Parts: sequence; C-alpha cells; structure tokens
Amino acid sequence: MEIRHLRYFEALGNTLNFTRAAEQLHIAQPPLSRQIRQLEEELGATLIDRNARPLALTKAGTFFLEQCSQLLSRINEAQEATRRISQGQRRWLGIGFVPSALYGVLPEIIRQYRLANQEVEVVLSEMTSIQQAEALKAGRIDVGFGRLPLDDPQLHCEVIVEEPLVAALSARHPLLKFKRLRLSQLAAEPFILYPARPRPSYADHVLQQFRTHDLSLGSVIDVNEMQTAIGLVAAGVGVTLVPSSVQRLQRDDVVYRGLVEKDVSSPVIMNVRADNDSTDLLQLRKLIEGLRQKS
Repeated sequence: MEIRHLRYFEALGNTLNFTRAAEQLHIAQPPLSRQIRQLEEELGATLIDRNARPLALTKAGTFFLEQCSQLLSRINEAQEATRRISQGQRRWLGIGFVPSALYGVLPEIIRQYRLANQEVEVVLSEMTSIQQAEALKAGRIDVGFGRLPLDDPQLHCEVIVEEPLVAALSARHPLLKFKRLRLSQLAAEPFILYPARPRPSYADHVLQQFRTHDLSLGSVIDVNEMQTAIGLVAAGVGVTLVPSSVQRLQRDDVVYRGLVEKDVSSPVIMNVRADNDSTDLLQLRKLIEGLRQKS
C-alpha cells in the first residue's frame, strides 16, 4: 500500500463518484478504478458498494476513510514541518488541543505567547487527548492541551485548571425552575454524551462523574462533537454536561445551570514529552504559570 492509494481512496470516499474523484486527482477514471480494486484486494475488504445508487461506502469503507484522512493529515503536517526546518525558517512550536479548551484559558495563552515570541511559528492542530499522546511521541506537536490524564512514562501531564461542569438544557426545559441541579436529576433525563469516538475520551470522564455518585445514565444519545450535543440540547432532545467555560458560547435557546455537587469538574491538562526541555516550551510553561498565579 502506498500513499497514493490513500489519496485516491480519500478522494473517492469524499465524492462517492469515480468521475469527480478522477478529475480531482487529475487521472483517468479506469486507472482510479483499478487502484481502488487493488487496495480492496490488499486489505481483503470491500470498501465501496458499487451496486448502490449513488455509490456508497461499506462499513469497512467508512472506517478506512476516517483512517486515511487522519494519516494523510499527519503526513501533510510532517512534510510542511520538514520543509520549514530545511529552509531555515522561523522556529516552530506545535500545539494540539481539544476544541473545548478554546472556550477557556487557551486562547489567552496562545495570544500572549505569540506576542512575546514573534520569531516562533505557532502551529495549531485540533485533536483528542489520545491523539495528542501519539502526536507528542511522534514529534508532530510539542505540547497538547486535553482533558484526559495520559498514563504514559514518555509523557508529562500537568493540570493547569480545573473547570466545574455545568448542565446544558433547552431554554424551555422543566428543570430550569431549579437554580442548581443534582446529578440524579440529569441522570433521569435523556443524556447526550460526546464524543462517541475515539475512546477513552471526555465521554468516559463524564460517565465516571455519575459512577462516583452511585448513579448511572438511563437513556444515552451518543454524538461525536460538542457543537452537535449543544444543538440537540437546544432542540429539546436531551441534556448534557459541559465545562463551565463553554457558557461563553451564548445561544438564546440553551441555558446553563450549575450543579449541587461541587466536586464535578473537568481538568484542562497540559501534556508534553517528558524529555522535552526546549527553550520555547520552557517559555510557554513560564507564561502559563504566570497566568495561573494571576487567576
């Protein structure tokens, strides 16, 4: 299997049309069809349902498309980083982050770091905590900001802030008559859990909060994105728990309520390679410590 096979399948998987995919790739359609057949033979799996109208991905194809996209993204990142280094361009600092971190302290960390270190190119990559672990060990990023502790001797993890969790409810939800809610009240509602994959993730952290209080969820709706969860909350489909900083995402159809239980929180964790003692990373850590002392 070669990189071109991944690129060919990604184009086909995204268009579900051999003609359009071939045009995007600047190749003829017959060679593309042959390459996809060869890929399926090598994998021992059917990726495309050719009898469907229009074309459709099989379950194996859907999985492989996601893997292709992730692999190609990492390859592109590595190529770009290598190019910058070889050309003697500015130093760079790779930062991975989970989306929910952008509602809290992370934007200010990035802003201040860039102002103080204009000779350093800051490269940002959205990724889950588990993906950050892989990217750190592979050298694709220098620091990650996630919400799960990573149990790996090659990594050093440090909690930089502990955020209370708050309930997100639709603007007409009956529970809004309470100023604060109990976890038991939320457990009795259809609960929107995210992300559905990959796991372990923030979803497992939320489930642990209920287990710690001897509670289990009844009806669970799994989604992949926090924005999707908030949208379903607005539609009255269910309730969810989000870090308190997400309240900055102001919507007139979603209302947030604090919890009676004071110990229900979610950390923002800075993850770095244990052997990374670079000056650029040291400056970032000093900046973060300064912000923590001021808060």
